[in-house]
Amino acid sequence: MVKTPDEIALMRVSGRLLASVFEMLDEQDLAGMSTLAVNDLVERYITHDLAGRPASKGQYGFKFVLNCSINQVVCHGVPSADEVIRDGDIINLDITLEKNGFIADSSKTYVVGEASPAARRLVRVTQQAMWQGIAQIRPGAHLGDIGFAIERHAKKHGYAVVRDFCGHGIGRAMHEEPSVLHFGRRGTGVRLREGMVFTVEPMLNQGTRKVATQDDGWTVVTQDGRLSAQFEHTVAVTATGVEVLTLRAGEVPQHG
Repeated sequence: MVKTPDEIALMRVSGRLLASVFEMLDEQDLAGMSTLAVNDLVERYITHDLAGRPASKGQYGFKFVLNCSINQVVCHGVPSADEVIRDGDIINLDITLEKNGFIADSSKTYVVGEASPAARRLVRVTQQAMWQGIAQIRPGAHLGDIGFAIERHAKKHGYAVVRDFCGHGIGRAMHEEPSVLHFGRRGTGVRLREGMVFTVEPMLNQGTRKVATQDDGWTVVTQDGRLSAQFEHTVAVTATGVEVLTLRAGEVPQHG
């Protein structure tokens, strides 16, 4: 659960490389691309340009390097040559990268073209909610502080937090202890210690927080068909607060 300074240094490398994947995607025009084409682009970039390993490929039998979750898809969307990203969509791309034996995990919801104001608002508030949670992280704080801040921000703006999935510890394995819930009560849960590394990855829905898994066994959708968004970073607890290991160039916390 707690990493040494040397291990965190290696995770910092993985996190920076993963951040560069999103920086590359930021330059792409996603409209008109199939989700499989995005998957293949990311796989080439990780393996050839970065000499890394896409950690999701083969994990739990998953055949691809990323999850691509469009509109009402909450998480775990499966890339497909038949699924084309369209103007007005929102799409979450969830990507992992392993380098030197350590894994980083991050996701971003992209607004494609002229999406509706309601869709843009959901994406903006979801990103803010993630940062509200990250802002609670420091030695002596509790995991419940993170979840409380995220859910409070979501509810203030009229959104529901998905409770079926959570953040997680990460390091040599993609999923380690602890589980990081995106709802909770202040002062409850595991007490944070310097050297802990985990993900914060809230999923916010426009309507009900209830979700359903489709017949492929992977794709999770909102039960009411309304939009869902997600953001994720891998973070380390420092002596004085938090370091975001997957922070992208030019990215700043979005509070308020």
